[in-house]
Amino acid sequence: MYTNILTSQDNGITTITINRPSKLNALNKETIQELHAAFRVADLDADTKVIILTGSGEKAFVAGADISEFASFSVTEGQQLAAKGQELLFDYVANLSTPVIAAVNGFALGGGLELAMAAHFRIASENAKMGLPEVSLGVIPGYGGTQRLPQLIGKGRAMEMIMTAGMIDANQALQYGLINYTTTQEELIPLATKLAGKITRNSSIAIGAAIKAVNAVYEDGVNGYQVEIEQFGNCFGTEDFKEGTQAFLEKRKANFPGK
Repeated sequence: MYTNILTSQDNGITTITINRPSKLNALNKETIQELHAAFRVADLDADTKVIILTGSGEKAFVAGADISEFASFSVTEGQQLAAKGQELLFDYVANLSTPVIAAVNGFALGGGLELAMAAHFRIASENAKMGLPEVSLGVIPGYGGTQRLPQLIGKGRAMEMIMTAGMIDANQALQYGLINYTTTQEELIPLATKLAGKITRNSSIAIGAAIKAVNAVYEDGVNGYQVEIEQFGNCFGTEDFKEGTQAFLEKRKANFPGK
């Protein structure tokens, strides 16, 4: 079905793997389109409670964007490239109602780090290296990197990473709060699956509402507290709320219908 990605589903978890190992899983236009399609399918699938995003092989999650595709672009084409990419993939993933865990299995550079940052949270293998090297090419991050990196690690650290075009390793990323856990290459997907399993036990409707409320913190002109109040109230009209509260009162495990 796809040329550049692989998808699989098991126990409520859809795994999307970027599969261009000869190009270190670099993001080209076709891969961005395919990722959009795969995320859309998974989000609409009632059986998918969590999405794990990773790269194939042991070297790279995504080593960046495919520079050969846009090296000769004009100003307008450059702006369109960023706008289209953000709309199709990066903002799309960040605002998905299904939680997305990025399992960073190697280099996550440029567009690769931007994609990992669009996920709801990140874990990484010990060999992972992360950075935004765009200024070394005479350009800046264009897929949300200048916005999401300071949100995640603070302005000063983000400025340093962007200005130096340098890479940080998994331990530094953990100290910065860019990733939640670091583990061996072998344990990366098992850890992602374990975390995903904990998420699948909870109400997918409530999780979707929580994603909306948390994301509202970072939207200009939006009152996050008001969004939380609305989403909180909406939960009261769901079958998941009725089941969750009933199960609690009856001292049994909830079996959420996801409605």
